[in-house]
Amino acid sequence: MEKTPNYDCYVQILKEELIPAMGCTEPIAIALAAAKAREALGAKPLSCHVEVSGNIIKNVKAVTVPNTGGLKGIEAATAAGIVAGKADLDLEVLSQVTSEEIAAMAAFLKECDMTVEPALGDRVFYIRVTVSGGGHSASCEIMDFHTNVTCLRKDNEVLFQAEVSDTPKNDQSDRSVLSVEEIIKFADCVDISDVSEMILRQVEYNTAISAEGLKGGWGAEVGKTIRAVYGDDVAIRAKAAAAAGSDARMSGCEMPVVIVSGSGNQGMTTSLPVIEYARDMNATEEQLIRALVVADLVTIHQKTSIGRLSAFCGAVSAGCGAAAGIAYLKGGDYEVIAHTIVNALGICSGMICDGAKPSCAAKIAAAVDAGLMGYHMYMHGKRQFLDGEGIIKKGVENTIGNVGRLAREGMRRTDEEILHIMVGQ
Repeated sequence: MEKTPNYDCYVQILKEELIPAMGCTEPIAIALAAAKAREALGAKPLSCHVEVSGNIIKNVKAVTVPNTGGLKGIEAATAAGIVAGKADLDLEVLSQVTSEEIAAMAAFLKECDMTVEPALGDRVFYIRVTVSGGGHSASCEIMDFHTNVTCLRKDNEVLFQAEVSDTPKNDQSDRSVLSVEEIIKFADCVDISDVSEMILRQVEYNTAISAEGLKGGWGAEVGKTIRAVYGDDVAIRAKAAAAAGSDARMSGCEMPVVIVSGSGNQGMTTSLPVIEYARDMNATEEQLIRALVVADLVTIHQKTSIGRLSAFCGAVSAGCGAAAGIAYLKGGDYEVIAHTIVNALGICSGMICDGAKPSCAAKIAAAVDAGLMGYHMYMHGKRQFLDGEGIIKKGVENTIGNVGRLAREGMRRTDEEILHIMVGQ
């Protein structure tokens, strides 16, 4: 089959997005900045100053940082990165922590003069960690996305400086080439060898942490509750699987996940329902891979106009992406998948993001349910939400654009108020 016009770009987008991470990605990004700053200093710091944007504060406040002995918050993430972070491991920076280092983190928090303050400016995603000791100081700055180190310096020497524009960039490759129609064509024609390694890693990692979450004992046990109360239908299992992964991850589970759009919760929400349906259908490995390509890229496409962080709950985009992948897995064409997306976005696009925490699992279940509702609406009588009904616009790309505008522009004030509520202002 002939390759699509943007074939190589689509493969590269998947490579950039489907990366492993251990722990909620915002505190892990702080730990990464702290590890790099400490490495540049070359000594144990005596003081530390952390500057972060409001959305980082929101997403770190209530989530457990893995491999810290249950610690939460910005200070814990910073201490973990300084004491035990491996700066060259990116979002797996805390994956090799020892029990002795966990004890050392608690001691470091008591003895280090650490300050945290909101960063100046309008950057939605911003982290700067400055460490000092032995008459020297060093700092690491990350902005726009989780591994995007833009400046690293020691004293007055700039060790690394990236080009920074006034317009935030989500990643290296041009996401504007994404469209639902071409995503489907790409999934139809993609050479499985070009994507299998990263997709099968996504299946392996995300399935494993979901199984751990379903055992119980993590967070509010949303996934386990869904299975106990609502039964064993494949749609129930799909919602429970995604929720259970979040149960474990938001409460400090030390197992890695493969993220999508910079988020482990979105990575699990996008993939686990598709995996569950594939198992139920006895789908081949190739069928599952192609369906996950659709799910991942549809999620990424939606998030491109929204941005990495906002007041808009990313689980909505991911639940919609999962439903698109399930529709594809079941033989749905462009028309079916496009209407599934539009219907799903018409159901719960008002869900807010009030930070990473155990309740994310319940929001994930609701988002997957909305995605499945959107799919079944169209499959049973071609029922659909119509142009002019609220934010729905004729054409799937127009509706995706409206949701992006809502999240990016319309919910800015909402984002500010959520942060004020969370910090007690």
